[in-house]
Amino acid sequence: MKHAKRLKSFMLGASLLAASLPTWAVVNGPAVDMKGGPAIKQLNLQPPVTQIAEQIYSIHNLMLVICMVIFVAVFGVMFYSILKHRKSLGHKPATFHESTAVEIAWTIVPFIIVIVMALPATKTVVAMKDTSNADITIKATGMQWKWGYDYLKGEGEGISFLSTLSTPRTQVGAPGVEPTEKRGDNYLIEVDNEVVVPVNKKIRVITTANDVIHGWTIPAFGVKQDAIPGFVRDTWFKAEKIGTYRGQCVELCGKEHAFMPIVVTVVSDEDYKKWVDGKKKEMAAKADDPSKVWTVDELKQRGEKVYAANCVACHQATGKGVPGAFPALDGSPMVTGPKAAQINIVLNGKAPGMPPWKGNLSDTEIAAVITYTRNSWSNKAAENIVQPAEVLAARK
Repeated sequence: MKHAKRLKSFMLGASLLAASLPTWAVVNGPAVDMKGGPAIKQLNLQPPVTQIAEQIYSIHNLMLVICMVIFVAVFGVMFYSILKHRKSLGHKPATFHESTAVEIAWTIVPFIIVIVMALPATKTVVAMKDTSNADITIKATGMQWKWGYDYLKGEGEGISFLSTLSTPRTQVGAPGVEPTEKRGDNYLIEVDNEVVVPVNKKIRVITTANDVIHGWTIPAFGVKQDAIPGFVRDTWFKAEKIGTYRGQCVELCGKEHAFMPIVVTVVSDEDYKKWVDGKKKEMAAKADDPSKVWTVDELKQRGEKVYAANCVACHQATGKGVPGAFPALDGSPMVTGPKAAQINIVLNGKAPGMPPWKGNLSDTEIAAVITYTRNSWSNKAAENIVQPAEVLAARK
């Protein structure tokens, strides 16, 4: 009886401990700059910064306590029975074959335990899958061995970049080759282009891949979603703390699997607006860099927009022009012939109706619209592509 009372008291204390566990996981206080990522001698999960991560943390601790209570109870009864009912003390083995009460108890009790464990877990899993009403949508594309990000919806729409490992190979070394530099604090979990999102905004992440299966994971957010070629999956997070949070690809994706980290920087609304403006200006500058080499398809796609904005009124969408006023581009010897002559006309104009465009369009835009006309309608020019560098050279 005395031991039974002690076991009852222990169970009560464990229940109270489990009930208080969620308060351990809550990140309280004002927003502070967090340094997400693994810590030295870390023994537990990373500090959560989203509601989902807090729930995962609490459920994790609750499950451990339940398992611990079961372990102590089962092995406690077993060792008690072994020690107190051994033959050397004069005890004789029981002669009963079975007990209906015990059979019912060890069926009902585990069932109740499973229900107690499943209810909070199910609630969290359902919440993890609710990606509706997102403020910003970002597509994360896994590839060997880097991540591509496209901001699809919300503030920052149109931003696109690749994110690759920035740890120098001199710190990494190679099989049988020692690194020549001291390894930094963020060794193998630092990138050249971080994902930037505003604090306290719901971010939907759409994942896919263009080669093999990858896994987009940020432990502090409670997010882990596979990126599968040919499939579109999604997840979400809402970070409540400003800071930088780190993760890695968690699917074995090839020999460079260890070298494709994920870094998300959470900033204030004001700082996010500044980042968006700066990133768009950076992208615009790169897009018009005359040293960039474009493919035919890239130039045609951009050239179509330039043509629609500047040329269609005179030369028409069909390229047939206006008879007696503006010449046709469809089938024109100027368009299908050597490209130098067309570059010169677009840059400098031609009386009476063709204005010079060198002051209104960039080298990239002129190269794009010329490439578009040389590959559209019935035109199949031998010199079918013009690079921005050629237009730049013709300006001089």
